[in-house]
Amino acid sequence: MRYAIIGTGAIGGYYGAKLVRAGRDVHFLLHSDYEYVRQHGLRIESCDGDFTLPHVNAYRRAADMPACDVVIVGMKNVNNHMLPDLVRPVLKPGGIVLLIQNGIGVEADMQKALPEAQLAAGLAFICSAKAGPGLIRHQCYGSINIGNYSCRDRELFDRLLEDLQDASIKAAEVDYATARWRKAVWNMPFNGMTVALDTRTDLLLKNPATRHLIREQMMEVVGAAQALGVRGLDEKFVDKMIADTLTMTPYSPSMKLDYDNGRPMEIYYLYTRPIEEARKAGFSMPRLAMLEAELRFKQETSGISPWEKHYKG
Repeated sequence: MRYAIIGTGAIGGYYGAKLVRAGRDVHFLLHSDYEYVRQHGLRIESCDGDFTLPHVNAYRRAADMPACDVVIVGMKNVNNHMLPDLVRPVLKPGGIVLLIQNGIGVEADMQKALPEAQLAAGLAFICSAKAGPGLIRHQCYGSINIGNYSCRDRELFDRLLEDLQDASIKAAEVDYATARWRKAVWNMPFNGMTVALDTRTDLLLKNPATRHLIREQMMEVVGAAQALGVRGLDEKFVDKMIADTLTMTPYSPSMKLDYDNGRPMEIYYLYTRPIEEARKAGFSMPRLAMLEAELRFKQETSGISPWEKHYKG
């Protein structure tokens, strides 16, 4: 089975490299470090053991890539307006697009742009960052849950799971809606709060005041999910998320790294969209709506592009 990686960064690059190491046929679309990777390959510095891929199938343009059975998208959702034109020339008829992206609503919007594509959500639980050209630094964790959004080909879906597992990636199928909102329980508080307060996840939890606020924000996400009919999220899950985060290596989430490096933040799908969906279901998220406003203020007063482009049909 042939794979394409659209977005060879901290997430797509890591999982793609693991697939290559396991002997799978993988093709990488790159932008800023295309020349470096073409000449020197990819290096993964990992808590599970470092490795280097001296030669990878690297491309600057999607049009030059071969047709693939699975397209793994690891690019930030602020660029999703570009995604249909990147996926169309690469995806085989009947192929799967695995969106390893943050937020609520990304699959619904992408399905409008790619109505024939089979879509799946990839919910990565991983601390990983792009540390330089062709260099990905994997700190801890690394599992991925896959939610079936519109995959009709059960055999192809199962082969995707098996290939990930064979590559020593802990991958499992989960209910789509539950998985998306479970990830939001962690993402919505920690991504935004690390930016708003210029801090790390561990420091937020060490301080009693911010730890209480994080928990209240998590409970807002649980309440929104429940209002939308999503099962499997409750107070015990929130307590587990906090306990798990306390055991993590001190960490700056992806939104904090984007802000620190002058890149647009993923505000729409991480905040605006879930807040809107919850409001339609009769549930308000006042703490997270305030955090969204703070993030938009910080973005617009920092010289970063004050808007996101996302596909809405």
